[in-house]
Amino acid sequence: MKKILNELCGKDTRAKEARANGIYPYYRPISSGQDPLVTMADGSKVLMFGSNSYLGLSDDPRLKEAAIKAIEKYGTSCSGSRFLNGTLDIHEELEAKLAKFVGKEAAVTYSTGFQVNLGVVGCLGFRGGFIFLDALDHACIIDGSRLSFSDVRKFRHNDMADLERKLFLTPRNAPKLIVVDGVYSMEGDIAPLPEIVKLAKKYKASVMVDDAHGLGVIGENGSGTASHFGLTNETDLIMGTFSKSFGSLGGFIAGDFEVIDYLKHNSRSLIFSASMTPAAVAAASKALDIMIEEPERRENLWKVTRYAQEAFKKAGFDTGHTQSPIIPLFVRDTIKAMTIVPMAYKAGVFITPVIAPAVPEKDVLIRFALMATHTTEQVDEAVEKLSKIFRELDIIK
Repeated sequence: MKKILNELCGKDTRAKEARANGIYPYYRPISSGQDPLVTMADGSKVLMFGSNSYLGLSDDPRLKEAAIKAIEKYGTSCSGSRFLNGTLDIHEELEAKLAKFVGKEAAVTYSTGFQVNLGVVGCLGFRGGFIFLDALDHACIIDGSRLSFSDVRKFRHNDMADLERKLFLTPRNAPKLIVVDGVYSMEGDIAPLPEIVKLAKKYKASVMVDDAHGLGVIGENGSGTASHFGLTNETDLIMGTFSKSFGSLGGFIAGDFEVIDYLKHNSRSLIFSASMTPAAVAAASKALDIMIEEPERRENLWKVTRYAQEAFKKAGFDTGHTQSPIIPLFVRDTIKAMTIVPMAYKAGVFITPVIAPAVPEKDVLIRFALMATHTTEQVDEAVEKLSKIFRELDIIK
């Protein structure tokens, strides 16, 4: 069996080829916190523009202190699932704060954001029902839909006419769930939630928004996409992760009490997984407090974001339709995108490539992400160095 398994796995030679050609861009060890300037394991220092720490909180001393105190009180692990012995008082305190923050009746936390979507979409995809996914939805949403009993139908990215065509072809009274990212993690654009809600009402569908990249970034106090559009009440489920703006690890889903209670007793990735560690819970809770109390963090994030967007456009980059601190630098060529990464690293800039199957081959890009703790001087340095590389590879003129 081992021989057959090795044979099957060995057929995928992409990583081996990239390593052989010196353009392997993954698993680069960092030996410092996720700050604007990070120290790599080899001792070199590079500007970090590949992190999801939008508010710059993952290395904040207040989060560290909260995590340490939680470990001192509760230990390092809950040693079980939330369903059984793994519910702490701080889990429930955080869930109450999150529900209030996003304007919902209740919330429940999972140990990762991936497990939220896996467990929620899979659990709420009822037999005889339909799930509608945007073509660029995150992989965990797609995987969750595959675990459901519903018929899954994808619509073209942000194409409301295509979504309506697919809704029209389903039985009116069948269960329907539309699942979209609030802010799309690769291209940085925002879901057209007003149009989605309008169609959901017309065809009796429920709406779930994955706000992993929207929380802390848009909406009142950073409360996300639904708040941004004034559609909190019309959005049935709001999902978020703690590994981005919250500087921790884990995730949550918020909605009506009845739905959340159902998930707490039926969502397999919740009831059969160990619960969030005490340190992660405490760090996320402290991050939420800071998010509300320090709006200047979000203001600075948007200041450097607008500055970077303009700088890249002036330099001739194709940045697509981004509306967020995620700036796609379109390359549209896999080999060139993977070549850029080590060149940028050598020049002192940490960036990440986005290639198929994460995006279609025609949309291959470099993902450039901002944090509230970046400065405009650091942006200038990165734009200058990346411009030189992109010109050398004949991507921009």
